[in-house]
Amino acid sequence: MKHVLLLILAATTLSAQDKATKIDEFLSRYHTNGQFNGTVLVSEGGKVIYKKGFGLANMEWEIPNTPDTKFRLGSITKQFTAAVILQLVNEGKIGLNDKLSQYIPDYPKKTADRVTIHQLLNHTSGIPSYTGLPNFMRDKVRDAYTPLDLVKVFWEMDLEFEPGSRFRYNNSGYHLLGVIIEKVTGKTYAEALRERIFDPLKMSASGYDLNQPLLLKRAGAYERTLDGYQNAGFLDMTIPYAAGSLYSTVEDLYTWDQALYTDKVLPAKSKDLMFTPALDNYAYGWVVRKSDVLGEDRKITVIGHGGGIHGFNTLIERIPSDKHLIVLLNNTGGTRLNEISHGITKVLYGLAAPMPKIPASTAMYKIIQTKDVKTAIAECRSWKTNASNEYDVNPGELGMVTDYLTSKKRLDEAEEIAKLNVELHPKVAPVHYRLGEVYRAAKKRELAIQSYARALELSPGNPGPIGDRLKEMLVK
Repeated sequence: MKHVLLLILAATTLSAQDKATKIDEFLSRYHTNGQFNGTVLVSEGGKVIYKKGFGLANMEWEIPNTPDTKFRLGSITKQFTAAVILQLVNEGKIGLNDKLSQYIPDYPKKTADRVTIHQLLNHTSGIPSYTGLPNFMRDKVRDAYTPLDLVKVFWEMDLEFEPGSRFRYNNSGYHLLGVIIEKVTGKTYAEALRERIFDPLKMSASGYDLNQPLLLKRAGAYERTLDGYQNAGFLDMTIPYAAGSLYSTVEDLYTWDQALYTDKVLPAKSKDLMFTPALDNYAYGWVVRKSDVLGEDRKITVIGHGGGIHGFNTLIERIPSDKHLIVLLNNTGGTRLNEISHGITKVLYGLAAPMPKIPASTAMYKIIQTKDVKTAIAECRSWKTNASNEYDVNPGELGMVTDYLTSKKRLDEAEEIAKLNVELHPKVAPVHYRLGEVYRAAKKRELAIQSYARALELSPGNPGPIGDRLKEMLVK
């Protein structure tokens, strides 16, 4: 109780301007480290206390990011899809327990008669996710699809588990929800979103992102590599569709957040449904969880969702008890937005945000370029033991170095870095998977199988690409 009172006192002692200053210092360090390039908005008690752009929206023309820059949202799209479905439920046009076969009668009945709208919304349908199909995201992303044509890519596939029995994040489910929206409303998915959410809320900087027409203030898509930034690969936006096709700004997402405290989008009973978590804390287009970011004795409910799509990653997190909001939109590929959001949350409640560390990937790359891999490995071990407060030696950082060396066909060196990652993080499944990928590239089949098997052992409930790769190697 004493700790809680101190937290409350600290939060009330700092002014909004003080907090904005601390947030700016915190984010500036991330930007300097090359770990954030995008826009941010933070609101406290429903009022915006900080919004700012960092880095460049267009690197070729050196055009800066600003709060009105438009970013692809990736899977933040799912909460908008879920909201339209719930509107249609409220209007009596859809039932949450209705079967998929009622809306897409051509869908094979062995699946469609067993899967409900509810299960599509909370990722418990068991339908395979098309983005996880072998080589789909490598070979098919430049192709344009009609919504129903893309459904045909996966509709003959068997269910991965009995509907409702397990959670597995699934883009196919939200793609199907988009098709259902079109069937029920007689509108395209984009038109339905525009008419039902964006226009009523005056979210004029939000919409379905296509290559045409031209979109003013659109952020370019980039990927951060150890050699510097590069343009992200092309993705035809008919592929993410209702699972990840929307664009927006931090300012429009603030408007969206505020609308969710009213009945402008959904009545209270529908919002209760939207924010009621099921398996793995997933509700309808939102993750609802208890966060210990303020300490074990003061857990807070955080409602949020992230997104990742070629060259972009995004995050929106709401703390309804205090009407706080954090929106982070980044246009240089993956970065640790959850970590950034946690730091900002601490500042909102009067605590100090831990400053980001020097990325081990960048530091090791410099040593490899000027000396050799052996020296870089020795330095990394030293950082882990003696300078863990200064250097970030997490699995993803070493993974970046492994991937870089693999891409350059320097497989012996990549193997050494991957082995170091396993040494430092022996219980992290993706670390073993990445070592397996290096062995596979080096045609060391038995070692690859051992690494994939260990990765699967550490992640039994979510085999995904690990299981696929293991099966592939076992049949060869």
